[in-house]
Amino acid sequence: MSSSMKRLSSLLFFVVLNHLSELATGQDEFVYSGFTGADLTLDGVATVTPNGLLELTNGSFRLRGHAFHPTPIRFGNGSSFAVSYLFAIYCADSNLCGHGMSFLVAASNNFSDTMPTQYLGLINDRNNGYATNRFFAVELDTNWNDEFRDIDNNHVGIDINGLVSVNSSSAGYYHDDGNFQNLTLASYQVMQVWVEYDGDSKKIDVSLAPIHMAKPSTPLLSTTYNLATVLTEDMIYVGFSASTGSFISRQYVLGWSLGINRPAPAIDITKLPKLPREGSKPRSKVLKILLPILTAAFVLVLGTTIILLVRRRLRYAELREDWETEFGPHRFSYKDLFHATRGFKSKNLLGVGGFGKVYKGVLPKSRVEIAVKRISHDSKQGMKEFIAEVVSIGHLQHRNLVQLHGYCRRKTELLLVYEYMSNGSLDKYLYDQDEKPTLTWAQRYKIIKGIASGLLYLHEEWEKVVLHRDIKPSNVLLDDELNGRLGDFGLARLYDHETGPQTTHVVGTIGYLAPELARTNKATPLSDVFSFGMFVLEVTCGRKPIDPTSQLMLAQWVLHNWQQGFLTDAVDTKLQGDYNVDEACLALKLGLLSSHPLVNLRPSMRQVMQYLNGDMAPPDLNPTHMSFNIISLMQNKVSIYSDNELASQ
Repeated sequence: MSSSMKRLSSLLFFVVLNHLSELATGQDEFVYSGFTGADLTLDGVATVTPNGLLELTNGSFRLRGHAFHPTPIRFGNGSSFAVSYLFAIYCADSNLCGHGMSFLVAASNNFSDTMPTQYLGLINDRNNGYATNRFFAVELDTNWNDEFRDIDNNHVGIDINGLVSVNSSSAGYYHDDGNFQNLTLASYQVMQVWVEYDGDSKKIDVSLAPIHMAKPSTPLLSTTYNLATVLTEDMIYVGFSASTGSFISRQYVLGWSLGINRPAPAIDITKLPKLPREGSKPRSKVLKILLPILTAAFVLVLGTTIILLVRRRLRYAELREDWETEFGPHRFSYKDLFHATRGFKSKNLLGVGGFGKVYKGVLPKSRVEIAVKRISHDSKQGMKEFIAEVVSIGHLQHRNLVQLHGYCRRKTELLLVYEYMSNGSLDKYLYDQDEKPTLTWAQRYKIIKGIASGLLYLHEEWEKVVLHRDIKPSNVLLDDELNGRLGDFGLARLYDHETGPQTTHVVGTIGYLAPELARTNKATPLSDVFSFGMFVLEVTCGRKPIDPTSQLMLAQWVLHNWQQGFLTDAVDTKLQGDYNVDEACLALKLGLLSSHPLVNLRPSMRQVMQYLNGDMAPPDLNPTHMSFNIISLMQNKVSIYSDNELASQ
């Protein structure tokens, strides 16, 4: 064999050997200038579009998507890495934006047990911050969430094993002179992110800038953290995660590069795919040509136009005061709500109650479905404080609470805007069998546990104590999966944990009112527990709290069955005996205990959750020692307001 052939054979041998080594140890760099033909590992709704965009979410509600580099990367103790990627986020309405996206470095690419919405597809509702999560992420968050101590609804955060960021900043970048320039993540403008980790100093730097700008000399975020304590495996996975909530949003990645122990390779911006057109189409150029001609015609109809504008303004006139400017993002325009509900037409009417009518609507711009409740009020009596509480309650974030988005004021009306629940209220499933199917026991028990979890959040887990004051099946709404969501916060009141509730009028619904309210006129968490107990009995028995014909209290009837040794006779006969006896007995006993006339014998909502989850055995109750005769006496002492009187409170 000639010397040239030998050299060629040796060269081929080392090329093959080097390739096999890379396969065995993982790549130390890669670059994607678009993703056409890329062999990414995708799950959820993530996909690569025909023109090469990595689309993490597709605008569907409450879904997640993940995309990972197909092979793991070697990451030893002391290794450094540098990442660069270009992204764009679309939201139909900047005031009601969905959840964001994150760049992700993890010990595994299996995120099948995670949840969408505020969890970003990174964790679920039980494992936030757990060391077993083993991930490092840079979140681009477009939705404020108090649960994770977010600073605003437009920020960048560094996350370790959870969504409470170790460091975060409002989106933007620093000029060379030190001035800060804000950026809007959901502006649907292409931006670039740089993430750099120094394995020696353990320093993490994150920078953000518009697409055609070089990396800023001063990073947006810097923190020190030894990632080798998080990513303990030699091989790691890199990729992206995103999720949606109740509003339309889409997250795209246009290009991506990574280098291990070297800078991230440059992304060829000229090869990046185009973003799809979103929103309304641009105005026709024909209008610009005809504009001079139309100007002359406009003069002729100026008088008519002025009249129409005045009429239109009067039609959508709202009541606004100076103090309401601080609640700006939570105030909806009456015009938008009028069009959303088609002028509050009767065919959009969802229901009528003592406190107003509720209409279904679709917001004109975002196409988000909402429920609008119209309440009459006296604007001169505590309205500022009431609006402040409405806005505060709008910050509540829990899977078993109906989201309150905001409000609007017009003349003598207050309009509350809620998340729309497609399956309506629970009471229709308990009593209106002509239109709704009978709920199974498993569905009822799930609803009971869900409402208990929501009340625990209101009483103990949020930054303030929230008293709902009107817990009943008609105020429990069911989502697409028949999960119970506690809604209608029109009567809710809140106060600081370290202070006590203030004396107020007795409001609520007869049959669910705690007897001590007749004496103290002061709602407390335990008066909510009483209402919850009546709610549990009603869901389990399929009966009203007070029989309309005999005026017999439901609690008395259940207790009577128990004292006679036939407790399960109280279970709803529509179930035809198809239920879990242990769960049904626990629900009935817990309902009786929670609705006990003596306040100090009722459990807290935390104890209720422990009973329902089996974490703690309920107290050993003796039916012969329990009497609910006092309930009838105390209920008769409560000031019975008419629906109209309650609506004015």
